[in-house]
Amino acid sequence: MYKAPVDEILFTLKHVAGLGDALASGRFGDLGEDVVDAILTEAGRFATEEVAPLGAVGDIQGARLDGHAVRMPDGWAALYRAWAGGGWNSLTGPEEFGGQGLPHMLLVATFEMWNSCAMAFAIGPTLTIGAVEALNAHASGEIRRKYLPRLVSGEWTGSMNLTEPGAGSDLGMMKTRAERRPDGTYRIFGQKIFITYGEHDFTDNIVHLVLARLPDAPPGSRGISLFVVPKFLVDDDGALGARNDVHAHSLEHKLGIHGSPTCTMIYGDGRFGDEPGAIGWLVGEENKGLACMFTMMNNARLMVGMQGVAIAEAATQKAAAYAKERVQGRAPGWTGEGMSPIIEHPDVARMLLTMKVLTQGARAIAYACAHAVDMADVSEGDERFFWQERANLLTPLAKSVSTDVGVEVASLGIQVHGGMGFIEETGAARLYRDARIAPIYEGTNGIQAIDLVGRKLPQSGGGHIRGFIGELAAVAGAVRASGRDGFGRTAERLEASIADLGEATEWMLATTGGGRLAEALSGATAYQRLFGLVLTGCYLASGGLAGGGDGRDEARIALARFAAENLIAETAALKDRVVNGAESLAAARIALA
Repeated sequence: MYKAPVDEILFTLKHVAGLGDALASGRFGDLGEDVVDAILTEAGRFATEEVAPLGAVGDIQGARLDGHAVRMPDGWAALYRAWAGGGWNSLTGPEEFGGQGLPHMLLVATFEMWNSCAMAFAIGPTLTIGAVEALNAHASGEIRRKYLPRLVSGEWTGSMNLTEPGAGSDLGMMKTRAERRPDGTYRIFGQKIFITYGEHDFTDNIVHLVLARLPDAPPGSRGISLFVVPKFLVDDDGALGARNDVHAHSLEHKLGIHGSPTCTMIYGDGRFGDEPGAIGWLVGEENKGLACMFTMMNNARLMVGMQGVAIAEAATQKAAAYAKERVQGRAPGWTGEGMSPIIEHPDVARMLLTMKVLTQGARAIAYACAHAVDMADVSEGDERFFWQERANLLTPLAKSVSTDVGVEVASLGIQVHGGMGFIEETGAARLYRDARIAPIYEGTNGIQAIDLVGRKLPQSGGGHIRGFIGELAAVAGAVRASGRDGFGRTAERLEASIADLGEATEWMLATTGGGRLAEALSGATAYQRLFGLVLTGCYLASGGLAGGGDGRDEARIALARFAAENLIAETAALKDRVVNGAESLAAARIALA
C-alpha cells in the first residue's frame, strides 16, 4: 500500500527547490514552515488513508456511460466531496473568490500524493484548477463573479475542450464554430474528443472552456476564440437554470486511467435547450482564445509532470516492498539461511536505485518549476522577468522529463516484480498502464522538445540558459569543494555532463539562430533527455550537500554518487546525437517510404 513520502517531499521543497529560502526571506508573507509542514502532513494522511484504498476500485470498475450521464466508480463521488470539503481544491485559488492564495509549490506537492494514489481521480481537479487560472486571468468581472467561487471551492468542476477529430496538436484545423447572438452570448456547434471529465457525477455543474471559431475569423490558430459553456446555465443569483445544449456522446476505452471519463462531447445538436446551439460567453477577446487557453495549458503541463513523479514514486514503493519480501536464489555474500530476498541481488538493487534516482530527480525538476512560477508571482521588474524566464524554461522539462520517468520507472517496477508484475493483482501493471498517457496528452513530449529548443533556449538571446548552466556548474564546484569522500567521482562526472549540456546548448542556439530548424529538431528529444539527466544529477547532489537535519545526509550523498557514476554518463552519447544525428536521420527517411 502506498504511503505518502511527506518527509522526502518536504526536504525537496525546502532544501533543493528553494521553498526554504523563500519562506525565510518572507516572500510568501506570514506563511511559515510550521504551516507548510501541517498542510503536507494532513495531505499525506488523507492520501494514504482516504484516496489510496479507492485507486484499484477506479481501475477495475472504470467510468460508465448511462445514457448521457457518467457514473463514476463506487465511492469516488463521496471521496471527491470529502476532498473538496477539505479545501484541497482551493489551495492556490484567488482569495477574492474563496481561495487560499498559497504557493504553487504546495499545490504540486499535494497533487503528487493524490496522483500516486489514483491518477484517474486527480486529473479531474487538475483541470478545474487550470480553469480557475484561465478565467481569473482573462474573463470579464461578471464571468469571474458568477463562476469562480464555486470552481475555486470545488463545488463545480471545469473541463478543457480543445481536441477534435483531425485537429489534435494542430489547433488551426479546428472546426467547432461559434455564432454571435444579439444578447451578447454565442451559440456553439461542434464535436470535441478526448475531453477529460467532460461528464461525471461528482458535482451539480461542469463549466466547459471551449475553443471555437467565429464565421469571420482569420484562418489557422489566429482565428480561435475561447468560451465558457456550462452544463447548466447559471442565473444571476448563482442558482442553476436550464440544461445547456451540450452532452457526452461516448466514453473512450483506454489502456489506463480507467476511472477518468474521457468523453466525446457534442455541442449544439438540439438535444437539450429550446433551440440548437450550446450557449456560451466569450473569455477575453474574439480570435485571441488560444492565448487565454495557454494559461490553462501551462498549468496543466506542470501538473501532468507531477503525474509522472507520482507514478514513479508509487512504483518505486511497490517494487521495493516486493523486493524485500520475495526470496529467490542466494545473492553473492548472502549469509542468512535459505534463499535471500531479491533486493540483495545486485541487479535488483541496481533497478531499485535507478527508480529512486529518476523519481527524486523528476520531483526536484517539477518542484523547481513550481518555485519559479511562485517567485514570478511575488516579484517585480527585472526579478520577475528572470523568474518568468526560468518558469518558461523548466515547464517543458517538468512535463517531459517527469512523464518519461513515470513510464520508465513503472516499467522497471514490473521487471522487479518478475512474472507477478505482469499479473494485475499486484497493482504494478496498473501503474504502468496509467503512466503511459502522460507523455502524450497536454502536448506530446516531442512537442515539449520543440518548445524547449525553439522558444525557451533563445530567451534573452540565450542569456538565461547560459546563466542556468552556470548555476549548475556551481553545484558541481560545491561538491568538489566539500571534500566529502562519500561523493566519490560525483564532481568529475557532473562537470563532464554539464560540459556536454553546454556544448549541445550552444549548437542548438547556433543552429536555430541560423535557420536550420530541421537539424535542430532532429536532436530536440535527445537534448531534452540530456538536460533532464544533468538536472537530476545536480539536484541530487544539491540534496546531498544541503543537510536536512534528519540523519539521512550520507544516504542522499550515496544516491547522488550512484546517479553520477551510473546514469548521467549517457549525456556524452546524447550530445553526439544532438550535434551529429541530423544527417543520418534525414538520409534514413528513405527506409520509411
